[in-house]
Amino acid sequence: MKENFEEHSEELELIQRFEQMLGSNETVFFDLNDFEFIIDHYTANFEYKKALAACDSAIAQYPFSTELLIDKAQLLAMSGSFDDALMLINQVADVEPENPDVMLTRGIIFTQRGEYRDAIGYFKKALAFAEDRDDIFFNIGLAYQSWGKLSSAIKYYKKCIALNLENEAAMQEIIYCMDITGSMKEHLSFFQEFVDNDPYSDVAWFNLGNVYNKIGAYDKAIAAYDYATIIKPSFVTAYNNMANAYVFIGEYSKAIEAFNAMIEHDTPSAEVYCNIGECYEKLQHWDLARRYYQKSIDLDPEMDEAWFGIGVILDAQGKWYEAVHFFKKAVNLYDDSPEYWIALAAAEYHVGHVVSALESYERAAEIQPGDKNIYLNWSIILYEQGNFEEAIDIILNAIELQPKEAELYYRACAYMLSAGKYREAYNYLENALILDFDKHKLLFEFFPELESQRALSRLIDQYRK
Repeated sequence: MKENFEEHSEELELIQRFEQMLGSNETVFFDLNDFEFIIDHYTANFEYKKALAACDSAIAQYPFSTELLIDKAQLLAMSGSFDDALMLINQVADVEPENPDVMLTRGIIFTQRGEYRDAIGYFKKALAFAEDRDDIFFNIGLAYQSWGKLSSAIKYYKKCIALNLENEAAMQEIIYCMDITGSMKEHLSFFQEFVDNDPYSDVAWFNLGNVYNKIGAYDKAIAAYDYATIIKPSFVTAYNNMANAYVFIGEYSKAIEAFNAMIEHDTPSAEVYCNIGECYEKLQHWDLARRYYQKSIDLDPEMDEAWFGIGVILDAQGKWYEAVHFFKKAVNLYDDSPEYWIALAAAEYHVGHVVSALESYERAAEIQPGDKNIYLNWSIILYEQGNFEEAIDIILNAIELQPKEAELYYRACAYMLSAGKYREAYNYLENALILDFDKHKLLFEFFPELESQRALSRLIDQYRK
């Protein structure tokens, strides 16, 4: 752990030194390997302008390095400057025509341009000269995937993984392609083979666990992750995935154990504390849940899920005034969550803040117009305030967006009857009965006084099978 910390500190210091150089416009000498690290750092974080600046600085100090020119060409392609990228890589090709990185870069440029056939041609030429071929197979897979030829993409991602089991990007992409094509189970044996060939490979077990996880075989996924952590006790990601699999099957106590194992082997994060808090929340251990949510906030005050989690706990305990504060904090940090706005609306209504509750439901509906429950809960507030017309308007708007939701028609009928609009009410009731007859019971459960209306009962009997 100490070595990792020192290494991280050195890397951070290297980035800081380079950025100070940029800020002062002074030339500072860096080792070529240091420049490569700086370029990779910015590229991995999609900071292409800074990566290009690092390339230019490096080329100024090492003008004969073809590796740097190739790096720059790839960065130009990633940032959309295809012509400049191609011009630069052609210059390198004049000097080193059989350099596989030249052909690889040309392939990357043509992939970025959407010229997939030509891109794949260059990648395949690179295969003839390259010693490390897994990266080329990965790029061929990526080109086929971008082209929409997912079966071919899977074929080449497999080739990449067969050469380098630890290529995380290839694993992510192959699982995505298999998921989209619905072929995950069909390819399960491919991942099983790695485990059969090397039962002591933590990565092989981890990858197999990810595939089981994706097809919903959570018990098998957990077993695979467990093997991975037995082989490598510090395998933090395996503990994390195991914990999430336990959450999926509702085994919250076991999920907490797995999350705690992560903390034993890595620096605690706000996200992990928040996840533990949510597990305790599901177990209704309110004090422990709140303690872990608070730990999450202490590490990251902008962890909106933790603020929301404390709000949920307070809401469950009937402490609505306090809950409102935490829900407001959550929506201020993440304004686009319908879940947050719905919870805030309900809490505001509990404490008598009717206008705020209505505004919160309105915002939730803007974000998630396809959720009928938002409109049902929003409109009932207006109905209870005696504002039948606005309640009707909200439901009719919902029906326009979701014309097959029978419950909305039943609610429209009830509101219209209350507003004295009997003919319109019966029209909406007929539509509701056609869509889903059995749900007419909801009408009487919500408005029991309507059951005594004979005309309503006769109309319902006409549609009874």
